[in-house]
Amino acid sequence: MANLHTSEITLKVGLDENRVPEELTWSAQDGGVVNEEAKAMLLSVWDSKNKESLKIDLWTKDMPVDEMKIFFHQTLVSLSDTFMKATQDEKMTATMKDFCAYFAEKLDLK
Repeated sequence: MANLHTSEITLKVGLDENRVPEELTWSAQDGGVVNEEAKAMLLSVWDSKNKESLKIDLWTKDMPVDEMKIFFHQTLVSLSDTFMKATQDEKMTATMKDFCAYFAEKLDLK
């Protein structure tokens, strides 16, 4: 059996007295990232046994709403790209991209 390299990504969440996120930092040593600040994060993992997506969505209480809208738009665009890489389904990718454009238009992001 070959030796496997492992890589660790660490997320730290600083909470206030009501357990509301005040600070988010992340590190990815292989990527050269050490305790970088973030204002929001979305994490999804696939539970193959139960055939369901598990997720954690966090944002700090000082995350501006206008930035949250941009964050969601960029995430949707990125998900469209990832969907294409994973499935090679050009037709659905185009539909997803159309929705992203609609989303940006309705929120006056472009």
